[in-house]
Amino acid sequence: MARQIDYYFSLQSPWAYIGHRLFRDIAASHGATVNLKPVMLVDLFAETGGLPLARRHPARQRYRIVELKRWRDKRGLDFHVQPNNWPFNARLADGVVVAAQQAGLDPEPYLQRAFPAIWEQQLNLADAEVIAGLADAAGLPGRDLVTQAATDMVGAAYEQNRQDAIAADVFGSPAYVLDGEIFWGQDRLELLADALKSGRSAYTSET
Repeated sequence: MARQIDYYFSLQSPWAYIGHRLFRDIAASHGATVNLKPVMLVDLFAETGGLPLARRHPARQRYRIVELKRWRDKRGLDFHVQPNNWPFNARLADGVVVAAQQAGLDPEPYLQRAFPAIWEQQLNLADAEVIAGLADAAGLPGRDLVTQAATDMVGAAYEQNRQDAIAADVFGSPAYVLDGEIFWGQDRLELLADALKSGRSAYTSET
């Protein structure tokens, strides 16, 4: 039976973007099933004691820029660390992922375009037309998915992802949950790969 990985993320998150391709490669190489669970980061931060970027100490904000540059080079990417249209309200862009899932469609081609659209092309993913265009380019019915993404049904599923995240002790993006063990941050992907390869039991906080 394929192992399951719950993948909590938002298109708002640069770290989810940085790790997305490697994560999907790791999951595929181990035959793991990925459960996409986009989540509203502002709400998740508020409930778990995190702070939005603008409210963090300047030293933390400066260090974040350095880390983005390090990981940009490490992962072989080329992107803007402060893109023109970031931060943005990711509710609609994330909602397209949920809407695609509910329609029985694979959101992955959309994600492969949406992440670089923000960080490389500096597009505005709060704009419904931009989002629809990206979905169309991915071979998905963009306008239909954007319309569905704005519905209460998708909003309820998005909220359920947040509740699932809280229940799983997830507090940021990206978080990869394997057998109840949380791997927070794309810099933990190698540890996730080790866990999948070894088949070991999940680590817990219990002593």
